[in-house]
Amino acid sequence: MDEQDLPIPEHRRPHGVDDATIEALGKLSEAFEVVEDARGRLYGFHRLTGTADLALGDAVELFRKAGHEALADQLQTELVGRNVIQGRWTFQIVEEYDDDYYATFKRLEASARDQLVGGRRHLFEAEMKEDRRTHGLAHHEAVPHDGGEQAP
Repeated sequence: MDEQDLPIPEHRRPHGVDDATIEALGKLSEAFEVVEDARGRLYGFHRLTGTADLALGDAVELFRKAGHEALADQLQTELVGRNVIQGRWTFQIVEEYDDDYYATFKRLEASARDQLVGGRRHLFEAEMKEDRRTHGLAHHEAVPHDGGEQAP
């Protein structure tokens, strides 16, 4: 095989690493990607809830201007600035998630890669690409030739 048609060294399996290890690391990576997606959705929840609270504050003022003081007071005292979970606004939920579950998952995923494959990422996917692409065909290159990843 043409050396120019190979993945970069960081996307090649280190010598002596077996299929089962690559598969397990691939599954761990897949799980971490789901955690990343969940984290993004948690941040979306945080932003949407904050936006809703600000719009609620605007609605309270509009109810006051329209002469509905009792309703405005009820919304203001019971809902504006309310905790979404006992004792917590969404930023506190995000911080706890980031500092505990997310940080632990990220650390252990990186540690597994460091221990088993010298920190290399996405080896399962890199091997899947090699299996699925048509070698030597345009748009099926191992690496970009436009200044992105460099061939070995």
